[in-house]
Amino acid sequence: MKFIGITGGIGAGKSTVLSLLKENFNCKVLLADEVAATLMQAGNQCFEAVVSIPWPESIVGLDGQINRPLMAKLMFADDSLRQSVNAIVHPAVEKEVLNQVEIERKKHNIEYFFFEAALLIECGYGKLVDEMWYIYATEEVRAKRLMESRGYSMERIKNTIMSQRSDASFREHTDRIIDNSGDKEDTLSQLKAILSEE
Repeated sequence: MKFIGITGGIGAGKSTVLSLLKENFNCKVLLADEVAATLMQAGNQCFEAVVSIPWPESIVGLDGQINRPLMAKLMFADDSLRQSVNAIVHPAVEKEVLNQVEIERKKHNIEYFFFEAALLIECGYGKLVDEMWYIYATEEVRAKRLMESRGYSMERIKNTIMSQRSDASFREHTDRIIDNSGDKEDTLSQLKAILSEE
């Protein structure tokens, strides 16, 4: 079983690629955001630690769970809060992902384990995965997708893309590039070509 990391900038279409992988290959797909969300639920290992960070207001909602949109808003406004949360959540996510990879390796049921996160490179997953894939799309395509799917303004798109790792830097730190600027068929044929070499 191969453990493959999937990364790329906003609007590159990582979720489209993950859907194609799920539908067409014998694999498991895991998303960092989903693992983090589970670990931060009440009763799970990161909940108490995250809640006890000195937030400017309570981030626990009426349902007893962390109010994630509020937490994201506060983190976006304060770098030290973001760093505190990341210091708790990133190591826990890594541990959980490696645990799941180990379980799947022992089962021998799947050929590929795909793990997606925007910050795979920053969090040092290059040392952990067998291969790192970069999902690429041109800036024009990304802007069009973000306007259509999230209603982003052109200014917000520019600022968001500028704040992320550059295309050159992604290419430097990854093993393979999937060009997801075209249609699904084009992307699928690239995935088939890569995985048939494995």
